[in-house]
Amino acid sequence: MRAIDNFLNKITMYRLVLYELIFLLVAAAALGFFGLLAYSPLFIAFSAAYIFAVAWIANKIFALAFQAPSNPESTFITAFILALIITPASSLLDVNFLSLAGLAAALASASKYILAIEKKHIFNPAAIAVAITAFTLNESATWWVGTLAMLPFVIAGGLLVVRKMQRFDLVLSFLGAALLIIVGFTFVNGGNVYSAVADILLYSPIFFLATIMLTEPFTTPPTRILRIAYGALVGFLFPPFVHLGSIYSTPELALLLGNAFSYLVGHKQKLVLTLKEKNRLTSDVYEFVFSPDKKPVFQPGQYMEWTLWHPWSDTRGIRRFFTIASSSIEKDVRLGVKFYPSGSSFKKKFLAMLVGETIVASERAGDFTLPKGTDKKLVFIAGGIGITPFRSMVQYLLDKREQRSIVLFYSNKTSADVAYREIFDEAQMKLGLKTVYIYTEGAAAARLDAQTIVREVPDYRESMFYLSGPHGMVVAFEDVLKGIGVSPVQIKKDFFPGYV
Repeated sequence: MRAIDNFLNKITMYRLVLYELIFLLVAAAALGFFGLLAYSPLFIAFSAAYIFAVAWIANKIFALAFQAPSNPESTFITAFILALIITPASSLLDVNFLSLAGLAAALASASKYILAIEKKHIFNPAAIAVAITAFTLNESATWWVGTLAMLPFVIAGGLLVVRKMQRFDLVLSFLGAALLIIVGFTFVNGGNVYSAVADILLYSPIFFLATIMLTEPFTTPPTRILRIAYGALVGFLFPPFVHLGSIYSTPELALLLGNAFSYLVGHKQKLVLTLKEKNRLTSDVYEFVFSPDKKPVFQPGQYMEWTLWHPWSDTRGIRRFFTIASSSIEKDVRLGVKFYPSGSSFKKKFLAMLVGETIVASERAGDFTLPKGTDKKLVFIAGGIGITPFRSMVQYLLDKREQRSIVLFYSNKTSADVAYREIFDEAQMKLGLKTVYIYTEGAAAARLDAQTIVREVPDYRESMFYLSGPHGMVVAFEDVLKGIGVSPVQIKKDFFPGYV
């Protein structure tokens, strides 16, 4: 399990999804070779290559027309999803395939630019593409990936994606709602419940939709409660007997209606930010100050996805998730970023940014936010660059002159590694914030342990704990807190679905 976590921590979410889709296509080709699927390996490869070529050309054209940056990784993912849900060609001159797949690939690319509000697409590109072709060409996607032979591969890879993104709540709400509707409908109509459940689990694309398409960040609500509602809605609409008049549900229609719900409740926003300042906070942490093209909407402690196009990007891609370090009241947007000697191409390009250059941010999300009630006692535990969401929260409280009972534990190697000390010192004077600095190296080396927490926070059982930092640190402190009797419901962990 540790080996899996190490692998997931070293790869971006998008690259993991891309590898999973390639894995599924290779598995399908192997199954076809041995006669376990009805599709030839040659034509599976041809179909995927054809769809990608059309999608890539269409994406280039629309990116140029809309003067928007082109993301090759996204094009690959959309194309390979289409290749797994549109029946592969039966020959090199299969007219039905060439027309359906070609139009779907072009529409998927176009939808990212045309069906967008504030430069943010609303619908899953593959889903909207096959829905349009179904109505215009009367040719539907078969979702052939949803077969018994493919099921082990879909589940194995899908679980890695969901584990990486920590979206089990979303997937389980979807599966639970779908099964509940199927069982209820079958029981009321006197059908065989066991057979109905087996059919939907073994012979439908339910797991592919749940793990690969439903979890797409661009079309997912920003908070946990809304994600669960989103998953349940799509699950309710997924069964094929659900219909409105003569229009019966398909996987793509269920997902598209869920996408519409997500947009309505999520306040999707895409920002173009211009670098205004770059400040060195510690030996390896820099603060970037950006001027946004519009007022960003977020809660202190939330994160966004940041896209920085650069040529010859490495396997980690051109996108990252970073927690916003600024208060939602501040005019500028601030990021605190840690850099390593052997950093990715993204980090190298980021560090080399010059004043006046731009970066794109979208997908605001996260539940690592202040409670609405001001009387709740809070304990913040940060390690290294994990301080950024607390900088956002504390600066927000300073801006609003709002006092709360907060104890901040901030662990670093040495005092020289402390970032944003001036903010916390100001909050200590003006708001009564209590800050406990822990240094793990040097003459006064110490560790933040259970005894320290109990000593500095006598009423810790009445407090809400917020943990932010390296994954290993967060897991370790979660165990420490549970060991001294802190309930899991009193612990919030910072999380975003990507490699930083």
